[in-house]
Amino acid sequence: MTNLPMRLYVDAQFTSPYAMSVFVTLREKGLPFEVRTLDLDALEQQAPVFAGLSVTQRVPTLEQGGFALSESSAITEYLEDVFPQVPVYPREPRQRARARQIQAWLRSDLLPIRQERSTLVVFCAAKYGPLSHQAQVAADKLIAAAQQWLAEGDDYLFGQWSIADLDLAVMLNRLILNGDPLPARLVAYARRQWQRPSVQAWVNQARPSL
Repeated sequence: MTNLPMRLYVDAQFTSPYAMSVFVTLREKGLPFEVRTLDLDALEQQAPVFAGLSVTQRVPTLEQGGFALSESSAITEYLEDVFPQVPVYPREPRQRARARQIQAWLRSDLLPIRQERSTLVVFCAAKYGPLSHQAQVAADKLIAAAQQWLAEGDDYLFGQWSIADLDLAVMLNRLILNGDPLPARLVAYARRQWQRPSVQAWVNQARPSL
C-alpha cells in the first residue's frame, strides 16, 4: 500500500491553505506524489470524475490506489499514521493533541480574518483596507493565543517543527503580509516557518493571473 503512487488534487490558483498543509506534509516526509489542479471557479470539482473520487467535491483530496481522502487534517493524520518515519506531529501525546487542537481552531474560528484577509494576500500580494471591528477582535484573539502557545524565544510551538507551525504561520501571514501590526516575535516566528524548503516549494508555484 505504501508504495502505490499518490495524487494530490489542489486548487489551480495554489491559494488554498489547506491544500498547502497537505503538500508541505508530503514534501517534509519525502514522499513522491503528483499534483493535479482543479479550477474551482469553473466548478471542475463538480465534474463527474472528481465527484466520484471525492464525495464531498473538495480540495485537497489525496488519492492512492483507489483510496481517496479529503479534508486536510484527515489527510495529514493519515499520512502520519502510514508514513511515521519523518513525523510532522509531535510524538508526545499531549503535545500531539494540542497540535490537532490548534489546527482545528484555525480552520473553524477566526472567520472575519479569513473574510477580510484572504490568502490572496499571502500568495498573490493582494492588499486590503483596515480591518473591521469584528476582524480586529479576531486578530487580537489570534495574537493572544499564539503568544500563549509560543514560548518566548522558541522557534516552534513544540520544540521542533510540526505541521501546526505551518498552519499558524499561514493565519498570521494573512495579517503580516497585508501590513497589519503584529508583535515582533510573531512576525519573526511566521517568517521562520516561511523559510522551510517545503513551504517555499508551495509559495513559489506558478499561479495564473487573477
